Amino acid sequence: MKETPSLSVAIAGSGGAGALTVGNLLLEAASAAGWQGLLTRTVGPQIRGGEAAALLRLAAGPVESMADRFDLLIGIDWLNANRFGPEIELGPDSLVIGDPRGGEKPAVIDKAGARFVEIPMKDMAKAITDGRPNMIALGIAGKLLGMSEELLSDLLQKQLAGKGQLAIESSRAGLKAGFAAAADLVLGLRLAPPKPTSAQRWLASGNETTALGAIRGGVRFAAAYPITPATEILEWLAPNLPRVNGTLLQAEDELAAINMIIGASFGGTPSLTATSGPGLSLMIEALGLATASEIPVVVIDVMRGGPSTGIPTKSEQADLNIAIYGLHGDAPHLVLAPQSVADCLFTTQWATYLAETLQTPAIVLSDQFVGQARAAIDRPADVAFIGRRTRATEFAEGYKRYALAAGGVSPMAIPGTPGGQYTADGLTHTERGIPTSSAADHQAQLDKRQDKLQQFVYGDHWATIEGDGDLAIITWGSLTGAAREAIGRAASDGVDVALIAPRLLSPIQPEAFAAALKGKSRVLIVEQTHGAQFYHYLRAHYDLPASVRVLNRPGPLTIKPGEIHRAIMEWSA
Repeated sequence: MKETPSLSVAIAGSGGAGALTVGNLLLEAASAAGWQGLLTRTVGPQIRGGEAAALLRLAAGPVESMADRFDLLIGIDWLNANRFGPEIELGPDSLVIGDPRGGEKPAVIDKAGARFVEIPMKDMAKAITDGRPNMIALGIAGKLLGMSEELLSDLLQKQLAGKGQLAIESSRAGLKAGFAAAADLVLGLRLAPPKPTSAQRWLASGNETTALGAIRGGVRFAAAYPITPATEILEWLAPNLPRVNGTLLQAEDELAAINMIIGASFGGTPSLTATSGPGLSLMIEALGLATASEIPVVVIDVMRGGPSTGIPTKSEQADLNIAIYGLHGDAPHLVLAPQSVADCLFTTQWATYLAETLQTPAIVLSDQFVGQARAAIDRPADVAFIGRRTRATEFAEGYKRYALAAGGVSPMAIPGTPGGQYTADGLTHTERGIPTSSAADHQAQLDKRQDKLQQFVYGDHWATIEGDGDLAIITWGSLTGAAREAIGRAASDGVDVALIAPRLLSPIQPEAFAAALKGKSRVLIVEQTHGAQFYHYLRAHYDLPASVRVLNRPGPLTIKPGEIHRAIMEWSA
């Protein structure tokens, strides 16, 4: 049996069939055995019901993207499988297992030339008191992936402890039946042993690490209106913010949420809201207020397919333009993007620190892929970024909240502090906050807000820069992992390629970007948008080499490492 550095498995079924449960159990079992892994899900636009599939990639080392093809597909049923067929690419070496009573087999299976085996999971489950087909599927997948039946059985005991002994015993019986049904099957691949590590293992989603990063950065108040795919951030913060003396409030809509956090931050409490594209649209006017009044807030935008309601359950990177350019007037603010599940923690913590330090709004552009992905990862390193805004504690007569201080950051008074009274609103104001229509005051305050962002030293965290060569891939967000893997494959083919992935999208970093591009004669820009928004943003603000190519596509089909690798090799032939 051939050893492979990663294995990919998909569990498909109609909504409620338990496909996602199987995926989560497999990931947890793999993590307990020392492997790393990434689990994403594909569900229909109705969010609940309809089709559902768990997409899982297990690996001996770090893994940040899905593979080009799936080695194993188990269909608990095929009732809605055609809807997500293109997201589960198969090949001649793939093994597909389906139930003869699970509906008509999708045509893509035969087109791919995949090996197909029927196992009557529904009938097998019926033979077990309170049995469920998804537990049969769990046993089949566990056997074929080389997992321990005992380990999976122990996980069932832990996961189902609150559902009674019958649920535990029936699930264990299903697991055992699945192992037996797959006893004579061979996948043809064996996952390489996990790389030894002394790091503590985490099992978390990008939305959960985003929420943790916010707390570590100092956020102590959150207000938000639930929206897919950002809601898990609020669900995680709800029980955890009170543990650090913080508060979460569910607002009646996004307009209320953004204004609540502006008010809380004005009162001195670092604050956050989480939303997706439609919610960010509603928040834009208030973000202009926060910019003009220099009140720090953090807005997490977990991007989904747009515009309008779009595809709420699928990923895209098409909120880039609104995040950078959406505010009216000249309104400089921060825009950052995490690159992986682990990086969601770092980027959100850094964004909170920057927002507090620079007294300005920060938008964090996550996306559905990285936000709702669950990963088995080594514990991320602790970082020291804790938001501490410059406060005014001593007041001369005539406190100037918006004084034209060196660096543009002027001390901020807590409301109610004797001597520290000032007006904060969206009107152009003087250094004391008094509304004005003076051209000189307008110019001075615009310069102040611009200068503090442009003069700040962001250090090396502004981007991930790796590798060398005259060709560079420039990408951002969750595509960074796919690009890194493609570059690794190109290196195996003897082609050196550099990676440039900005974490800080705005303000621009012209000198650092020029340094990263030094010696590059070609760049390949990779992004998940229909209109090549990232390419046009780079073209507008940076000096790119003469030879530029763009690999772009809207969601929901994410760009895979193999596509990027092919683009590299075609250009290097």
